[in-house]
Amino acid sequence: MTDSTHRIAVIPGDGIGQEVVPAAQRALEAVGERFGFRFDWTAFDWSCELYARTGSMTGDGDVSDLSGFDAIFLGAIGYPGVPDHVSLWGLLIPIRRRFIQYVNLRPVRLLPGVRTPLADRAPSDIDFVVVRENNEGEYSEIGGRLYAGTPDEMAVQQAIFTRKGVDRVLRYGFELAGTRPARHVTSATKSNGIIHTMPFWDERFQVIAADYPDIRTDQYHIDILTAHLVQHPDWFDVIVASNLFGDILSDLGPAIAGSIGLAPGANLNPDRSHPSMFEPVHGSAPDIAGRGVANPIAQILTGAMMLEQLSEVDAAATLVAAVERVLAAGATKTGDLGGAATTDDMTAAVIAALS
Repeated sequence: MTDSTHRIAVIPGDGIGQEVVPAAQRALEAVGERFGFRFDWTAFDWSCELYARTGSMTGDGDVSDLSGFDAIFLGAIGYPGVPDHVSLWGLLIPIRRRFIQYVNLRPVRLLPGVRTPLADRAPSDIDFVVVRENNEGEYSEIGGRLYAGTPDEMAVQQAIFTRKGVDRVLRYGFELAGTRPARHVTSATKSNGIIHTMPFWDERFQVIAADYPDIRTDQYHIDILTAHLVQHPDWFDVIVASNLFGDILSDLGPAIAGSIGLAPGANLNPDRSHPSMFEPVHGSAPDIAGRGVANPIAQILTGAMMLEQLSEVDAAATLVAAVERVLAAGATKTGDLGGAATTDDMTAAVIAALS
């Protein structure tokens, strides 16, 4: 038990983010009360709605305003009327890069009581983590367009892979695998078609793997890897991937685990020199926003990941166990799980399960 206060920057964002973030805050405060720590929340209204009013995702603010916090708790960004590249490059990517959050960590688990679309699969068959490189790779600003609006129009996009950037995310993946029972790392590549960056990735994977002789390794091209994830999810433990490939796998994984509404995520600064940002995998879901029916579990589990980063490990485990008890019982289910529970219903069930 601790006696501390964690200073958290809160960005509910858009759509259902404004519903699931307050729900998760209630669950976090409940587990904090049990373990003797508190939260000092500071809310930022950074969102597409703010962009529509001001022309900036942060209004008069700047991402550097987040530097003094212990962590950043984000809901979802994106809404109709604001192009996705505007919202992404106006907020999420600047935060990830300003605070050197070079690991995007997305655990994928088939939770008890949740149905997977895959036949004959149990929770023990789907339990892996996607470690996505989060600061460079295919998501680069280098490039541009020429001859816009003419028949000769062309677009150029450069992917940037540095030895420093590749090595550090690969090493993180191997270190993580060393803490897990399977002790297995899979590299996602496409070196048969992408002639420069992916062979470089493969070479660095082999170099880093040599430092971890007790960790089993595999390497698959991204196309067959996606097929294997569906057909053989039990093959995988830790998957390390570039920014683009990791992004894709991070959506495929939760889909086979039953619902993207259950999938947590984190943008980590592993050496803790800057705050990390915690956000669920799901988007802002404008089709159900404002109805109070969004599943808060992904945001709550994202909060549990934040607790781990804040060294509140026992509280994190307790919160995850409460979620598992609620899902296993099956009495409370939101629409994505085949039920009719509201956001508040699910949140209340999780808080009740803490005791």
